[in-house]
Amino acid sequence: MAGRLPGRLLLRRENSDRASFLELFFDLAFIFALTRLSRTLLGDHSFNGAFQVLLMLAALWWVWFVTAWSADWFDPRAPLIVALLLWVMFGGLLMAAAVPTAFDRHAMLFAAVYVAIHLGRAAILIPALRGHPLLVRSLRVAIWFAISGVLWVVGAAVAPAREVLWALALVLEYSLARLRWPFPGLGRSTWPELQVNGRHLSERYQQIFIIALGELILIASITYSDSGLDRDSTVAFALGFVTAVALARLYLVPAGGRLGARIEAEGPPGSKLTLLAGYLHLVMVAGVLITSVAMDMTIDDPSAHGKGQLTLVLVGPALFLTARILLAWVVDGSRPWARLVGVPAIIVGGLATGKLPQLVNSAVVAAVLLLIVLFDAMPGLWRFIRRSGESDVPDQLRHGQRPR
Repeated sequence: MAGRLPGRLLLRRENSDRASFLELFFDLAFIFALTRLSRTLLGDHSFNGAFQVLLMLAALWWVWFVTAWSADWFDPRAPLIVALLLWVMFGGLLMAAAVPTAFDRHAMLFAAVYVAIHLGRAAILIPALRGHPLLVRSLRVAIWFAISGVLWVVGAAVAPAREVLWALALVLEYSLARLRWPFPGLGRSTWPELQVNGRHLSERYQQIFIIALGELILIASITYSDSGLDRDSTVAFALGFVTAVALARLYLVPAGGRLGARIEAEGPPGSKLTLLAGYLHLVMVAGVLITSVAMDMTIDDPSAHGKGQLTLVLVGPALFLTARILLAWVVDGSRPWARLVGVPAIIVGGLATGKLPQLVNSAVVAAVLLLIVLFDAMPGLWRFIRRSGESDVPDQLRHGQRPR
């Protein structure tokens, strides 16, 4: 029985391109998590508050990423995998609920649930994988999560060291994944053992990024609805919508649809690209989250200004663009010049209008993003015009011949 079970759990690689309904259902927990994180950052956007939100985002992202990676290997229709995804989803909801007070009275809940998610995943998979080579891979990962779990629990119990210990735990976990989870006596995972279906995981990245944009639009819409719908708030809401559309366009083009194909072309070493893409998507999601908070503040009080608000307005899009540039570079080696120029343009434009109302700062950022979209589209537009013009010219003239 045990020998046949892994075969029923594993997903045939050629049948795993599309995300399952259960995986999309699982993503709902991340919507709630992003909402809690943005509200927490809105309440405290000091350096310390922002650092705490970053730690919680990195932890929640790691829950999502490791689960998405695992689901790439297993059949989501198998009852055991259904139970696994529901377990992680419920744990993610508990972590998200604890976010506003995770560095206060609910620190132990946040940390204990985080550790329980990762160790619970191992407790479900390891017995089912007896007799299969993937057993050792899962065992390595479980051991390291148990070790990092000590840092999480001790950090929850010792308030003065909480930020340091939780940050150390996250650095350890993210680094070990890149090192392929080495452990004395068990070796380290090979790249074939970590190979994923590139098209499937690329689609999962796109879906979670859309969820992050959805959180931005949702919060902006709610804030606008409660604002009294005055003129300045309406302009701020329109700028927020334009910004969201620009971020979506900049994410998808030019390399957004090529990540999966590049991972597949790389073969087993493509797992390194998958992991790097996961790190870069965390930065992009963080950029969208910060942008969401900045848009909320602008809609709520368009005339406000200050260093804290200005920092949020600038840092969000700049973070997103930087990570997106790096993703394009690792996917196909491209260096989109408009985006490279766009990052300093956002910062310079924001600083130049730093003493003006936040509505003006947001308008400058939205304008720069739109210009980047426009310049990105120009090569394709010129090619289209050139092809259209050539199609109207007789073949003889096109090749320098006189028509008879």
